[in-house]
Amino acid sequence: MGTPTLIVIDVQRALDDPSHGERSNPDAERNIARVIEAWRESGAAVIHVRHESEGLFAPGSDTSEVKPEAMPRDGEPVLTKNTNSAFVGTDLEQRLRAERVEAVAIVGLTTDHCVSATVRTASDLGFETWVLADATAAHERRTFNGERISAETMHRTALASLHGEFAEVLETDEALARLAGASRAA
Repeated sequence: MGTPTLIVIDVQRALDDPSHGERSNPDAERNIARVIEAWRESGAAVIHVRHESEGLFAPGSDTSEVKPEAMPRDGEPVLTKNTNSAFVGTDLEQRLRAERVEAVAIVGLTTDHCVSATVRTASDLGFETWVLADATAAHERRTFNGERISAETMHRTALASLHGEFAEVLETDEALARLAGASRAA
């Protein structure tokens, strides 16, 4: 396997809105920034994905803006989606196939929504997929009958649902060590 292409999902200000409730992993953006920088330094591909829809994600709104930790650089592709999976309604798959990519590493927000949907699609399409657990985060949720599920429980449950079936879940430090090893081997 070559170096995975990094896919950065929805690191946007809208996901800081208090209406989402409690959030897990306050260090997610710091880890996302570390990962992006390491991928750039290694010369590996970075693809940014941003969500646009009504409300907080409305095009041109302040809340739809990308957070500073994940700002794309000139030349890095930025794909816009309006569904959960970054593969739906975009040319992400075509880009990856054109570059003969076999593996992807996924970071971003939120673990149980757009990260999960993108990971599941990547796996279904045959890509080896990494999810960097501490470079993702989730919000608290309510069940159909109003029971509160904490943000940390949502985050951990989403990762557990992905690991082994759809992806390999690992921490940022392990992913960066693998990236450095792949760069030395190249």
